[in-house]
Order: sequence, then structure tokens, then C-alpha cells
Amino acid sequence: MAPPIISKKVFSFLQQLEKNNHREWFQENKEQFIGVQAGVKSFALSLSELIEHHDSIENTKVFRIYRDVRFSKNKTPYKTHFGIGFSRTKPALRGGYYLHISPGDSFLACGFWNPNASDLFRIRKELEVSASTFREIIDTPSFKDMWGDLKGEELKTCPKGFDKTHPDIDLLRKKQLIFTISFSDNEVMNSAFEENVNQAIIAVRPFVDFMSETLTTNLNGESVI
Repeated sequence: MAPPIISKKVFSFLQQLEKNNHREWFQENKEQFIGVQAGVKSFALSLSELIEHHDSIENTKVFRIYRDVRFSKNKTPYKTHFGIGFSRTKPALRGGYYLHISPGDSFLACGFWNPNASDLFRIRKELEVSASTFREIIDTPSFKDMWGDLKGEELKTCPKGFDKTHPDIDLLRKKQLIFTISFSDNEVMNSAFEENVNQAIIAVRPFVDFMSETLTTNLNGESVI
């Protein structure tokens, strides 16, 4: 069986939606939306099943196209992308994967976008004691070639309670720990895209596994779940 693909119709619909982001146009083209959404959901399900061969996914979700405009200055009602989230099985496995499909701006992301205060403190304490294993993972040439550098918002100064002269202060300042890979439209529509994403997720596993172990143990290595 041929692997599922993200078709050109997906990009065409999103491009049209960007130019006509209002309820009247959307309602007139609702049938088209339902068709391309079904294709994206089919791709998401197939990819989730592929990931399940080497990881444990508790939830796969294609996010709603409708924007929450209550607290936004941008009042356009619809997103101009499809977002797919793959959540790892908690409590033992933390983190997840996010696939963003948008004309000229598609990417795969992995990591911790908005860790709560206790999780962020636990991560910082682990890295404060020793960041050598973490750095070894993210600086491995094969990892770096595929995923690039660690991204995410960070403090301009030292987090409270930590030493500003710590040799790993660049990591301790992080408020988010994220890796991303960008894809061109042609790469997304290629029949190899599903396997390319799968291989990228396999490659990033040492990072998410390190983070999972950190967030499910204390500093003595004892389980907290």
C-alpha cells in the first residue's frame, strides 16, 4: 500500500483561506474543507501508527481550524494551517511531537513549549548538577545535523536561586526547550514525507527520553510516579 500523502489540495485550500479568511467564504467552501481535513486526519493516523512501532502515543489530535479570538487583536476566524499533535503516554513518558502544515511554513517540533513551574525547576536542577549527558545528546553530530540547535525563550538574567556564573547558565536560562525541523511544500507533498518525519522522531528520542527520566525522578534518581 502506498504511504499516505499531504496532497496539493491541502496547500491550495489554505492559500485560498488566507485570502478569504471570513465566515461567508468558509461556509461556501465547507465541503472542500471537510475533504482536505479528512486527508490530513488520515495522514495523522497513519503517522501515529508508524510512531507506535518505537514510541508510545496516548493521543493523536488534529487541532481545530477555528481560532480563539477572544483575547487576540487578530480577529480572523480561521487558522491558515493544520496542526497535528502527538502526545506521549503519561506519566512515564513526557513531551510530544507537533507537526505544522502551512504553505511556506511547515515544520516538525519536539520538546517542552510551556513547562509548568515545577517541571521547569526540576529540569534546571538536573542541569545545574550536571549538563554533560544533556549536551552530549544535543551536540551529537547526527542529532545536530537533523535537528539543529536548541530553541526557545529564555531569561535575560539568571533564574532565581541559581548561580549566574554557573558554566551551564545558557541552559539554565531557558524557559522553553524546543527543537524544530522545517520542510518545504514539495517535501511535505512527497511520498517519503511520512517516513522522513518518523525518522526525525526516532532521532530525537534520546532528548525526550532524557527529559522524561528527569521529570519522573528526583535528584537521587528515585521514581516520583
